[in-house]
Amino acid sequence: MTTISDFNLFELSSPTSFNQPLSVSGLEKDVLIEYLNRMVLIREVETTLAEGRRQGVIKGPVHLGVGQEAIAVGVSAFLNHKDMVFGAHRSHSHIIALGTDLFEFFSEILGRESGLCHGKGGSMHLSDRTVGFYGSVPIVAGTVSLAVGAAMASRLSSSSRVAVAYLGDGACEEGIVHESLNLASLYKEPILFVVENNLFASHMHISQRQPYKSTARFASAHAIPYSVVDGNNVIDVASAAQKHLDDIRNFGGPGFIEAVTFRWYGHVDWRDDIDVGVNRSQADIEHWRKKDPIKRLNEAMINSHSWSIDEYESLNSSLQLIISNAWNKALESSRPPYSALYQHVYSNS
Repeated sequence: MTTISDFNLFELSSPTSFNQPLSVSGLEKDVLIEYLNRMVLIREVETTLAEGRRQGVIKGPVHLGVGQEAIAVGVSAFLNHKDMVFGAHRSHSHIIALGTDLFEFFSEILGRESGLCHGKGGSMHLSDRTVGFYGSVPIVAGTVSLAVGAAMASRLSSSSRVAVAYLGDGACEEGIVHESLNLASLYKEPILFVVENNLFASHMHISQRQPYKSTARFASAHAIPYSVVDGNNVIDVASAAQKHLDDIRNFGGPGFIEAVTFRWYGHVDWRDDIDVGVNRSQADIEHWRKKDPIKRLNEAMINSHSWSIDEYESLNSSLQLIISNAWNKALESSRPPYSALYQHVYSNS
């Protein structure tokens, strides 16, 4: 088991460190392109959502994770659609990284009948079991215990399916998280806990809420193997995810990844939130933008002469077209009829 002291948490959480291109030596070009493709897709989708919300086209709040794309992409690289992934209120990246249909995704957030949940859930109530995403909720830590239950069902049925629980550093302050860690450890449940430690719970910095910046100490307290990684390094995230998921699938019990990152936008919608938080400044945001997981991977690939600026621009253009088509199609879709208000209230309706 890795010890917390093995990592310089001050450096990982510093706005001015870990901003160099990644090391891509020995990695296959196709794998790197797929990582880049997924991260750019998530980034551009969320940029579209930010603008849609700012213009008032999206009526409900959107919690954006721009800057955090490497985490979902790195973890999802070693999942399959039979696995069971549970998100939180900031879960666009989680479901997109799994391959959800963008038209249905946009339709849901726009409140259209063609949406993943027939337009009734919006940004924070997403579900797509065809890709293994079992749901997100606005209740902080609300899905963590559900993920443990899914893992228990998998173990009791001798299935090879793994559960994944995404949560933030703020969710680690909820009691249910610690009960879930304890139960998962005690019964060796096949579950991976992924903490996206972006240093802020809503508007308050972790240094104002906890005596220590790391959340991995909670895994240590429950004897769960863990890794603390640079959450803006998709290669490091993927490496940790592969190791933990391999161990979990070999009946090694739960695993825990703490990925230290930062969200460029504020708690909700497109604003920066530099005027409402603690220790969140425009200077910090600009420094974290230099740690951009997309920029660091793209530059590394160009520096290794396996990729070019023209190829990156071509990738961007093709993804922009895909996103634009899905967004416009969703905008033209119809809203649910009033009669739909009483449908899907119960599981058999």
